[in-house]
Amino acid sequence: MGKIILTGDRPTGKLHIGHYVGSLKGRVELQNSGKFDEIYIMIADAQALTDNADNPEKVRQNIIEVALDYLSCGLDPEKSIMFIQSQIPQLTELSFYYMNLVTVSRLQRNPTVKSEIAMRNFETSIPVGFFTYPISQAADITAFQATAVPVGEDQEPMLEQTREIVRKFNSVYGEALVEPDILLPDNKACLRLPGTDGKAKMSKSLGNCIYLSDTEEEVKKKIMSMYTDPNHIQVSDPGKVEGNTVFTYLDAFCKEADFKEYLPDYQNLDELKEHYKKGGLGDVKVKKFLNSILQQELEPIRKKRKQYEEDIPYVYQMLKEGSEKAEAKAAATLNSVKNAMKINYFDDAELIEGQAKKYQK
Repeated sequence: MGKIILTGDRPTGKLHIGHYVGSLKGRVELQNSGKFDEIYIMIADAQALTDNADNPEKVRQNIIEVALDYLSCGLDPEKSIMFIQSQIPQLTELSFYYMNLVTVSRLQRNPTVKSEIAMRNFETSIPVGFFTYPISQAADITAFQATAVPVGEDQEPMLEQTREIVRKFNSVYGEALVEPDILLPDNKACLRLPGTDGKAKMSKSLGNCIYLSDTEEEVKKKIMSMYTDPNHIQVSDPGKVEGNTVFTYLDAFCKEADFKEYLPDYQNLDELKEHYKKGGLGDVKVKKFLNSILQQELEPIRKKRKQYEEDIPYVYQMLKEGSEKAEAKAAATLNSVKNAMKINYFDDAELIEGQAKKYQK
């Protein structure tokens, strides 16, 4: 069996640097590693509609934004199949069959589902489609026979639910589905970047994101207003590094070579942190350092994005062709599933012949 990856994003907005360090950068590395036979990158519009059903235009408009971010970060349609979830009807049918293998109480115990419900204040008004998201995700993963799924630690409960569904299906119907492994980011600082205001999560509604498509000026403005240590008022004051958003971002982005280029007074990040903690180092100097690093990282992404923005029909054609390839793969899996479940009535010559003989007696 080949090594196959499935991953993706909900198109509810432009992608930000949290997506970049948490998943996009890693996807490009996996894509270029040569270790995988097939890589599927899904724009999960159907899943986005489970809690945006009254605003389909939001999802529709952000399809292209996510695709542009993918391409600008280095995802290559020659190496990775990028597709739109709703264009693969087999995913819906697989979800329907998997629903019979999961109980309501098991879904309610899923930690990721519980936290998402609390975050959105759904309580008992939760849409059924959103509630059954772990089942839909299992359909997405298994449809492409993914052997590995790159996700953050917060998504481990979702992937475990997929594995449970796979084991249940295979035990009832026979070995037809692949049980996937989880691929976690190597850099622990990248598991989840906080918002620029120090909040636990970047959110468009909170206005605390640095987007991959932001201009140089927008990035600088957001960094210079970034949350640090509220008690570090004077330059001479000792400062806290823990919970300081600027240093969290430096953990995620900076390299020793950056000090030689942008801040030669220090050898590495540990030295910078020690000076800040002792006092005598101002927030502005640290923020300017972070700005230099981020601008260096984002400039080639911005440049590449502008090139793709000039040929939007190409981007849609790329997604169309990717969706066609993805549908062919999902159709093969669905065929195997229906054969295993014995609902392949018209393709089962043995069944037809047996029934004919039964009634000829």
